[in-house]
Amino acid sequence: MKKITLKMIFTLIVLFSLTDVNAQLSASFYGNDADSKIGIGYDFNEKLWGEIRVYSGPSITNTTAEAVLNYNFIRKEKYQTYVGIGAIANNLNGIIAPIGLRFSPIESLSNFLIHIELQPAYIFDYDDAFLTGFFGIRYKFD
Repeated sequence: MKKITLKMIFTLIVLFSLTDVNAQLSASFYGNDADSKIGIGYDFNEKLWGEIRVYSGPSITNTTAEAVLNYNFIRKEKYQTYVGIGAIANNLNGIIAPIGLRFSPIESLSNFLIHIELQPAYIFDYDDAFLTGFFGIRYKFD
């Protein structure tokens, strides 16, 4: 099962690097009661964006990588809603399907976003499905 997860992550990275459009980088932080993640995102265009995330629980030895490809199905000036597909690998191995909302609470700081994400996951190691939620911030670089 780990080979399938690693192939999915490799495929997402290749997709990220093959685009030839005006892209925008972002940095993000996600958190909940159990985990926190940091991420580097890449907006391919107004609809499609990807992100590489790294997180660990209370111990850095349990570091897990996550790669997602998201699609903004509603994109307004002040908010976007998205759905995606991705993979997690290392401490946990599986597939994820994030569903989220990003919005800009301060009009003068439109590059600063708050996001709320619900993340269903199927973990191969446990042969079980999980549902987690995250709240966080994102900054888009010009």
